[in-house]
Amino acid sequence: MPANISPLAQVDPAAQLARDVTIGPFCLVGPSVRLGEGTCLDSHVVLTGNTETGRNNRFLPHCVIGADPQDKGYEESGTRVLIGDDNMFREGVTINRGAEKQDGTTRIGDRNLLMANAHVAHNCHVHNDVILVNGVLLGGHVVVEDRAIISGNSVVHHYSTIGTLAFVSGGCRVPHDIPPYMLAAGSDNPRLTSINQIGMQRAGISSETQTLIRRAFRMHFRKRQKITDVQQYFASELEGVLPPELSNWLSFITRQIQGHNLRARDPAGGSPHLLKDSYSKRQAA
Repeated sequence: MPANISPLAQVDPAAQLARDVTIGPFCLVGPSVRLGEGTCLDSHVVLTGNTETGRNNRFLPHCVIGADPQDKGYEESGTRVLIGDDNMFREGVTINRGAEKQDGTTRIGDRNLLMANAHVAHNCHVHNDVILVNGVLLGGHVVVEDRAIISGNSVVHHYSTIGTLAFVSGGCRVPHDIPPYMLAAGSDNPRLTSINQIGMQRAGISSETQTLIRRAFRMHFRKRQKITDVQQYFASELEGVLPPELSNWLSFITRQIQGHNLRARDPAGGSPHLLKDSYSKRQAA
């Protein structure tokens, strides 16, 4: 079936539209946009810049996708936004294309739900099955890994990583990485409260693995044991055969501690010792 385009929409003739695309009234689609099959723009949606979507994505009114990055060093080059399949973008979502850093790309994976007025800044990578609740703001270069949930009006600092199946409560200011499988709460420098047991259960992670991660969490953040000692303990206890989820958790913490201001990917350099120490104390509180 050919694309269904409202006569009230403005679609550049150079835009590449796959079969079954629906474009509602008052939408604007730029010349470098490529839309996959089954994509739907409800109304008042702007897709601009070098933006490419996969299949079956839906954009509700007032989304703006692919606009210039909010980066003072941006020089109007052909950076891009890449979007996978089966995503839902609710009202007022904004996604900026990449700045001229890294590979110049902002990425959204598959089956994500971005609720009203969420913002994804330049060079972010939102993986798969992620939920960004209303008003979430991601700074530049943020990575959100699979099945993470960031609750309403939370703000994530640039270069931070939100780990797999992490859950960030509402109204958090997140200045550093949040490890996988953790619950984080608190409006300022959120504290890790426990493992995300419900999320892990829904993901099919065994109760035995959940128990191991809970023990590792308590050893490092409650008893303040060094992460190298925690790694050695579980390597000995499990005879070197660690569940992949536990290995992921231990590796994530190791990289985080080695990073700048507890952000493993921040290019600025290593963390000050005092910050690491205060972080451990805060999580142990």
